[in-house]
Amino acid sequence: MKRYLILLTAVLLSLLAACTDDSETDEDAADNQESTASDISMSLLATPNSMDPHAANDQPSNHVNVNIYERLVEFTPDLEIVPGLAESYEQLDDNTWEFSLREGIEFHDGEAFNAEAVKTNLDRVRDEEVGSPVAFLFELIDEVEVIDEFTIHIKTKSPFAALPSHLAHPAGGMISPAVIEEDYTEEELLTAVHKEPIGTGPFQFEEISEGEYVTLVRNENYWGEPAQAASFTFNAVPEDATRIAELTTGNADLIYPLDPNDFTQVSQQEGTMVNETESVRMEYVGFNTEKEPFNDPALRQAIAHAVNKEEIINIMLEGKAVVADTPLSAAVNGHSDNIETVEYDPDTAREILADNGYEDGFTAEITVQDRTAADIATYLQEELKELNIELEIYQIDPGAFLDYVGNGEHDMFIGGWGTVTLDADYGLFPLFHSSNIGTSGNRTHFSNDEVDTLLSNARSEIDEERRLELYEEAQQIIIDEAPLIPLYHPYLLVGMSDEVKGYAQHPASFHFLKEVNK
Repeated sequence: MKRYLILLTAVLLSLLAACTDDSETDEDAADNQESTASDISMSLLATPNSMDPHAANDQPSNHVNVNIYERLVEFTPDLEIVPGLAESYEQLDDNTWEFSLREGIEFHDGEAFNAEAVKTNLDRVRDEEVGSPVAFLFELIDEVEVIDEFTIHIKTKSPFAALPSHLAHPAGGMISPAVIEEDYTEEELLTAVHKEPIGTGPFQFEEISEGEYVTLVRNENYWGEPAQAASFTFNAVPEDATRIAELTTGNADLIYPLDPNDFTQVSQQEGTMVNETESVRMEYVGFNTEKEPFNDPALRQAIAHAVNKEEIINIMLEGKAVVADTPLSAAVNGHSDNIETVEYDPDTAREILADNGYEDGFTAEITVQDRTAADIATYLQEELKELNIELEIYQIDPGAFLDYVGNGEHDMFIGGWGTVTLDADYGLFPLFHSSNIGTSGNRTHFSNDEVDTLLSNARSEIDEERRLELYEEAQQIIIDEAPLIPLYHPYLLVGMSDEVKGYAQHPASFHFLKEVNK
């Protein structure tokens, strides 16, 4: 009996030790994850124009906001659309989509994520009183109907095949309803969320110093797999050389953008490397089509014939781009190889100018916001001088650039557009439909009734073949009218420390940061 008790005691002690060891192992694993989580620093051109996803559609804003807010559906690094805050979705009929939402998710302020929260967000971004610059993405939504706590129906005014890809855009980020309610009480709308950006994402807002930096910290109560990094600080560093210096000295873990002319330096520097991603961005020369003489399509065509895109890519971009003959890259649904494009032909440019009374030339201003654009503007300055066109280069701070050209204060400018949704609707409607003249995207202030009709009809076309035909027709008119000159589709270059792991980039330029650590 005594021996039995001794054995039983030994077994119980062994089991207790095993349980204790398991518990300590779990705690050690949690502590280990915490201890290995790094503070990551990234240098960008500027801080966000707004941390409200309904108030901004620029790169600096999207780079930060996509990490705070989540969407009903998401793009993966492999560019697939997958369920996000929605667990599943299906199209019930031509005009109705059903989204079943994930349960048990909270916003960073503890507010519940549910069907009412989705309705509040989608109603707000479409509210004309709010005046969201990204409302065009959702303007075909007619009604958001709450079916139950975690089911919604999105009803469109007409069939809209691109709805899921639009909901995956950064503008589809879900904001805490409490902050939206607060925003409606502000004297100036679209201000409260910028001050208190609250989403459901893997990172949450910590601090902003306008024009200097934004810091996000890991959301410890995240509903999915937590972010790898403990924090992310985005520093505004407009100068290329300064960004590179920060990377090489270890003061920055990632820098974007990296000028192609600096590719070799960073890739060959000990301790640093370059991440290279093909993009669906289009860099272009834009005209102000409401200003003389750029209100004349013949003049715009002449200048288009004077631009040697291959030379720009090879000399100024170290070959890190592909020629853009149309606004849409080959990876975008709606790209066509059947469009008659504008070829480099200086003689034709001279003939057009002479035939239309511009042989004596004129002076104009071209607005740029970064070094690459300034280099291209300098090249154009030399090329157009041969046509008696004198260009004066005006370089403006990136934070002010979009408002300057959106308000139509420019003559010409060098800009870019990323077709984030990978669909022609987003690549064309914001840039060329007259309803979007200004900061929404149409910074050339282009207006053409036929293009408006084609783009509007394509949005609602059920037959995919016919839809693509409409986009092809619209693009041909756009190329002929030349409100802008497509230059190239750049490779996206990110300078990185060798220690950084888990980084990926969307071809429209924003960053997947949840897996990043070092």
